[in-house]
Amino acid sequence: MAWWRKRRTHAPGHASAINESTPTLDGAPSATVADSSEEEWPSDSTRHPIPLEVTDVLDLHSFAPREVEAVVRTYLDEARARGFTTVRIIHGKGIGMQRALVRAVLSKTAFVASYQDAPAEAGGWGATVVWFMLERK
Repeated sequence: MAWWRKRRTHAPGHASAINESTPTLDGAPSATVADSSEEEWPSDSTRHPIPLEVTDVLDLHSFAPREVEAVVRTYLDEARARGFTTVRIIHGKGIGMQRALVRAVLSKTAFVASYQDAPAEAGGWGATVVWFMLERK
């Protein structure tokens, strides 16, 4: 089974079962939850962009990790073009990999004035608030 496929098998009398022989990218076995249908994720060549409304908040939970860098770059450009001066990017807490990736993009973006963890009520360290440089007219 290729890593981009989602495979699920049901055990009799159980809502789901664990398939412990699914290989990972490095070839080591891993456990996956499975059901009775097999569904293949579309390849990059068959995927089409989905238009999203640009607001002052971007939640990265719905994007694949390999897409995060491009999504954040595109979002920052679009948010700035729409006149936002501050945005919030929700990357989640997890182990901090997406947070680090988001902040790497922010540090390389010329029009980002500063960024920091969001306040606790807005996601805390699971989100980053970004301020754009004001354009001089």
